[in-house]
Amino acid sequence: MLDVITIGSSTVDFFLETEFPLRPWDSSLGSAMIIPLGEKFSAIKSLITTGGNAVNTAVTFKRQGLRVATAIKLGGDIAGQMIYNRLQEEGIKDKFVVWDGDAMTSRSAVLLEHGERSIITYQGSGAALTISDLDLKKIRAKWWYVSLSGDSYKLFPIIAKKSREMGVKLALNPTMKHLRDGKKQLLANLKYTDFLVLNEGEAAELTGVPFSERLEIFKAIDKLVPGIVAITRGSKGSVVSDGSHVFKTGIFKEKKMEDRTGAGDAYGAGFIAGLIRAKAERGECGCDTDKLEYAIRLATANSASVVEHIGASEGALYKRDFDGSSRYKTLKIVKDRIK
Repeated sequence: MLDVITIGSSTVDFFLETEFPLRPWDSSLGSAMIIPLGEKFSAIKSLITTGGNAVNTAVTFKRQGLRVATAIKLGGDIAGQMIYNRLQEEGIKDKFVVWDGDAMTSRSAVLLEHGERSIITYQGSGAALTISDLDLKKIRAKWWYVSLSGDSYKLFPIIAKKSREMGVKLALNPTMKHLRDGKKQLLANLKYTDFLVLNEGEAAELTGVPFSERLEIFKAIDKLVPGIVAITRGSKGSVVSDGSHVFKTGIFKEKKMEDRTGAGDAYGAGFIAGLIRAKAERGECGCDTDKLEYAIRLATANSASVVEHIGASEGALYKRDFDGSSRYKTLKIVKDRIK
């Protein structure tokens, strides 16, 4: 049996590192790039590579020594072939890849500025998964890792209920569109979720509680999710709840911030890889806290490595890199009981 099948989006990402002037702006980072119309500009660096939640996470799982496949939809174009080739290069099983010869594969233009980025996305085939594309009875694994882009979020109730019926553990990273447009169905089906990963903004959107009231957010989500909840906080680290305790940690300071694209995928996939590896290597007798802290450490390390590279999965850690590096051996994790 496979360890993980990732279900969701796949894209080709075009990265351009720029030096556009910045201006104050009402946005998450408080600034905006100024790009005058009608002029040409030179990029400092350029890279064309693969992206999308399902591909990014599959790369991490494979590099961590797990048996992984991905369920994605590709268009019949060069971009689709490029994604397929990446799966072959990484050794990711492709038996659940669906081809639509009439569709254009999803793609994104990513403008980088000092490690931060703005992304323009054409949804394409990656956001057009339908239930007929997923033969869920045949997609058997210990875990499904799900992140559905575009209108494919509408598949979540079917996927969630089927995971419980088949005895598959379900990991979910909802998109902001899923949280806003499909919030009602999401809330109704989180009871099937074994692992939920969100960033601060997504957690606030889901609960209606500002992230400054962190414990209230976890109390709200823990009532909905029977499994583990992880909330990433960018450079501030992450907070994880198992329903009884909250685990707070910082980050492994990056050597150089190159690109934040894929950091969330790296954390989520690293966490599940950590849980699977801890169970395999330490057995069922290992205490839950030990396994959770191992998963947090691997997730944090993987995210740090990814942001040190341009591209959403280029820096994903290999098993040997995590196990053999003194850099990732220790991470301060503070454990508090939820009152």
